[in-house]
Amino acid sequence: MKKAILARKVGMTQIYNEKGRVIPVTVLEAGPCKIVQKKTVDQEGYQAVQLGFKEVNSSRVNQPLRGHFQKWGVSPCKHVKEFRLKDVESYQPGDELKADIFTAGEKVDVSSVTKGKGFAGAIKRHGQSRGPKTHGSHYHRGPGTLGAIDPSRVFKGQTLPGRMGGRRVTTQNLEVVEADGGKNLLLIKGAVPGPRGSIVEVKEAVKAASSD
Repeated sequence: MKKAILARKVGMTQIYNEKGRVIPVTVLEAGPCKIVQKKTVDQEGYQAVQLGFKEVNSSRVNQPLRGHFQKWGVSPCKHVKEFRLKDVESYQPGDELKADIFTAGEKVDVSSVTKGKGFAGAIKRHGQSRGPKTHGSHYHRGPGTLGAIDPSRVFKGQTLPGRMGGRRVTTQNLEVVEADGGKNLLLIKGAVPGPRGSIVEVKEAVKAASSD
């Protein structure tokens, strides 16, 4: 991975390409992000950069983080995330990254925490079929058969009702439709995990798939 940025999910809309076709896009407020710290193989044993997003007043961060920001001469940020990059030599603490580090047509991986939907049944959570509604059936939305009689236990991985959503998900090989460094906006083709207002990580795609 050569580049990455933190962003805030604004919402979804649609735009038209040069052929007049409608493209559904997710709008991300990408950056500006500050380089908080640069880690090298000589010092930490690996190379990475810490990115800070959304500057805040120093009173809004705890004392250890306040000292961390002061040490590297960077304004306090609400969100801090570390990314392991192949080349960190060109980055220095205090440098600013904007949405234009990506270009239109580039493939990216987007990670975020999905919407929490609470406790859900097997039909909603796993897409299972329901039982018949008529002819005296007393089975409608149950989980169905759980396993064989002989083991006398439920096998690991059985699709059952439970907590749905609220977990970290990465969607791979999404296409960047537009990158506006002036307005700090990234338009990503298709849907991006997470609710509106959530913080997402946009990274260079690790599996660069060919365009359809």
